[in-house]
This record gives sequence, structure tokens and C-alpha cells, in this order.
Amino acid sequence: MKTSKFSFLLLAVLAALLLQRPALAATQLQGAGATFPAPLYQRWIAEYTKANPDVQINYQAIGSGAGIKQFTQDLVSFGASDAAMTDQEIAAVKKGVVLVPATAGSIVLAYNLPGVETLKLSRDAYVGIFLGKIKKWNDPAITKTNEGVKLPNMSITVCERSDGSGTNFVFTKHLSSISPEFKDQVGEGTSVTWPTGVAGKGNDGVTALIKQNRGAIGYVEYGYAQHNKLPFAQLQDKAGEFVTATTATGAATLATTQFPPNLLRAWPSDPDGKDCYPIATFTWLLIYKKYDNAPIGEAVKKFVTWGLTDGQKFSEDLGYIPLPKQIVDKDMEALKAGE
Repeated sequence: MKTSKFSFLLLAVLAALLLQRPALAATQLQGAGATFPAPLYQRWIAEYTKANPDVQINYQAIGSGAGIKQFTQDLVSFGASDAAMTDQEIAAVKKGVVLVPATAGSIVLAYNLPGVETLKLSRDAYVGIFLGKIKKWNDPAITKTNEGVKLPNMSITVCERSDGSGTNFVFTKHLSSISPEFKDQVGEGTSVTWPTGVAGKGNDGVTALIKQNRGAIGYVEYGYAQHNKLPFAQLQDKAGEFVTATTATGAATLATTQFPPNLLRAWPSDPDGKDCYPIATFTWLLIYKKYDNAPIGEAVKKFVTWGLTDGQKFSEDLGYIPLPKQIVDKDMEALKAGE
């Protein structure tokens, strides 16, 4: 009797230990960085871990600047940045860096003007707004390109990023490329000093500010505007035409990108092709060339490879631009070169 009780207890303990083993054995990956691609990365993680329950992945959308910092300090398995990394930042990473364009999207100027469903902004108008020179919605610089639209005599509330951000970098790079005045007064960077406006953290923070303030305008990733049902302006391109952000117009812009040899890092800051939306960008995953923990390195590369292939099918529904095959091929070469 005692023996059978002992056997039963032993079996119960063994069963409990076996049940715990998968959780203990799961490979844990930690990523951090850009908010721009965060909705897509979260979807990738959900889908990938369904099929690969032995891998657990956590991604924190803390901004490109903070993501680069954590990646450089070896606090994460992978980082993410809309600004990629500078040569100086790459040199500071002892394990080496592989920059992988993972997805792409457009930055739009979303606004909160009840009753105004369409809005066209010339280059002079949107540069002037973000320089704080154009202060009212019925300013002649705005009304002259919006004939028949009733624009109110309302103050403009400019909404921008408070955190170090790749979205900041791409947007200010574009503004600097089209306006010498903006380049002089503000310049480009992941963090800049804006001459006007209110600031929120992340694309979600800026989106919330726009929703909360009548008369607001701010720069956010297309998917954030789309899913929050915020209207956004048609922007004037280099040829003087007004272009709406769509998957097709963003893809046309990205097709003009020229990458330098041996480094997948470039931005089409002022495209001149037909039907190119003016502000579209790749966003990058930051991967180490060498991992001290081989299983972690292998798991990161498997996840990224899945995202670059199967994961692209989720892009369009979430407001992103699927990567063209030639970019995916270049990414795969870069991943192999890092092995």
C-alpha cells in the first residue's frame, strides 16, 4: 500500500515536471525600437509563435532612438529603427550589425478638421505649418490649393514626436530636402527642436493628440491614421501634382531608392517619379552579425526570414507596403553574409 502511494506521488511529480518543460525550454527573444512598424511586428509575432510555440518573442515599441541604444548595449536580441543606423552607431556594436529593411510605409499628415474630408497641402504650406509660420487653417497658402473647401478661421495645433524617433528622422529629412529654410532652422534628425506645437510619444501618442484636438495636424505612419479613421492630406510632389498616400504610390516612391554597395541603407527623400507619394520609407530590423548564444541567433534569423517572406502577406491590411522581391533577395543575402 505504501509503495503504491509512493509510486503515485512520484508519477504525479514527474508529470508536473514534464508539463513545465516546454515553457522552460522555450527560446526567448526580446526586441525593441521603432513604433512605425510595431503593429506589423506584433502581428508577425502572433502568427509566427502560433506555428513555433517553442519560441517566445516580445517586442517593445519604444522609438527608434531608444531601440538603437538598447541594441548597442546588448540588451535585446534584435532592434528596430526607421533611421537604420549611422556608420558611427554601427562601429559601436562589438558583435557587428546586419541592417535588414523589413517593411515599408508612408508618413502622412493626418488632421482633425470636422467637415473637411479632403485637403491638399502644397510644399510651401506644410513646410510653413511645421515651421510655425502658418498659424490658421484659412491662411491663403492653404486656401489657394483647396478651392471650394470651407476652411475655418481656426488655430492650427501642430503635433509632433517627443521621443527619439525614426519617423522624426524621415519626416525632417524630407522637409530639409525640399526647404532650405527648414534645413537651416530645424534640420534633420531622430530628435529635433520644433519651433511650434505639442508633442506625444510614439506614433500612437501623436495619433491620440490629433484625435483629441480640433484643428490639429501631425505626422504619423499611414497605418495609424488609417486604423484610427483620421483623414490625411494629399501632398504636393516634386512635379507640382497632389498625391494621396496609397500602397501603390508608396511603392512607386520606394522603387526610386538607390542602395549603396554592401549596405541596405537609403531613403528616397524627394522622389521625382510619376505618382510617387513624397514621404515613404523602409524601416529596418537590426541584427547582430554574431550571437554569443547560438540558439538565440538562429531563432532571430528564422523569425526574420519568416517575416521577410510569409509575413509580408499581412503588410497591406495593416497599412504597410509589401517589400518587392528584389529587396527581399538583398535581405536574404545580407542575412547569409552575417552568418
